[in-house]
Amino acid sequence: MSDKLLLSTRKGLFTVKRDAGVWAVSDVDFLGDNVSLALVDPRDGCCYAALDHGHFGVKLHRRAKDRWAEIAVPTYPPKPDGHEEFDMWGRPLEWSTNRIWALESGGADEPGVLWCGTLPGGLFHSRDHGDSWDLVRPLWDHPLRKQWAGGGADLPGIHSICLDPTDSKRLWVAVSTGGIWFSDDAGKSWSQRGHGMRAEYVPPELTHDPIAQDVHRLVLCPAAPWRMWVQHHNGIFVSSDEGQNFTEITDVEPSTFGFPVVVHPQDPDTAWFVPEIKDEKRIPKGGKLVVTRTRDGGISFEALTKGLPQVHAYDLVYRHALAIDSSGDRLAFGSTTGGLWVSEDQGDSWGAVTNTLPPIYGVCFA
Repeated sequence: MSDKLLLSTRKGLFTVKRDAGVWAVSDVDFLGDNVSLALVDPRDGCCYAALDHGHFGVKLHRRAKDRWAEIAVPTYPPKPDGHEEFDMWGRPLEWSTNRIWALESGGADEPGVLWCGTLPGGLFHSRDHGDSWDLVRPLWDHPLRKQWAGGGADLPGIHSICLDPTDSKRLWVAVSTGGIWFSDDAGKSWSQRGHGMRAEYVPPELTHDPIAQDVHRLVLCPAAPWRMWVQHHNGIFVSSDEGQNFTEITDVEPSTFGFPVVVHPQDPDTAWFVPEIKDEKRIPKGGKLVVTRTRDGGISFEALTKGLPQVHAYDLVYRHALAIDSSGDRLAFGSTTGGLWVSEDQGDSWGAVTNTLPPIYGVCFA
């Protein structure tokens, strides 16, 4: 089990450690800066932190041997002469890194390889621990990429990158809004996945169009990578054929809407979600913060509430802010109101670590 968490927040990267059974904040880096995402590379222990300085732009840092160093930021190439494209609002789409929205380490057989997803929809690849980055042109240049649209952000963005643990050349990415894309040759070619998902916010003829799907989060089970779970804008979906086809799961109380999902690393039938009221409200239903869990592949769900606030709780949990450790027993999630909760028993009960942090964007076990 992991005894350390990293929290990406609006005002710094916080480290939370477990000592003698008690979780507590132990340290903070980049205090006062907007840390949008962090990654701990399981192959070598290096930590990566993406910062969004607003007016001064996006920065990326790497920590090795307890020292932080600024490294290269994924950078888009210049537009070809005469080329122009527009976002969903008709504004010119700039080829520039607006946000780092996904970071993922490569396979165990490819040390130094990293993947990075960004707004406005570019996927980047590094072979040298982030010292340099290449835009994955076959995806960026795909003719259907121009049909991607903004989801929660005005710009389309890649937020989920899943690698097949049995073959590091095989990867899936999820786009908000642009559906799921798959490559079996390390990004040299791409095909769409995600048939069976449903979008109710588009014209009827596009409801089941794979490219119209606003996937909020995509995860796969490391022990059974053919089983994939999606938290979608329109609900919960599960696939048993590597994301080619999905089945919608309905009638889950208190809601099927939300942003994060995690799956047990050994049991593909067990997954957790944090539900909210969709669209206009985006708060826990009835002001009660709950986690929902299925242990049977989505046939039934439990609403887990022990240790979570059930009165006037208005915590929103972002897509990267729910985490599970490699044992599958410990979970943690953070909220937009600065709350952090940890479970030691697969979600049966939760303990509040703090309620006073800045808004939490991401949580990961280290």
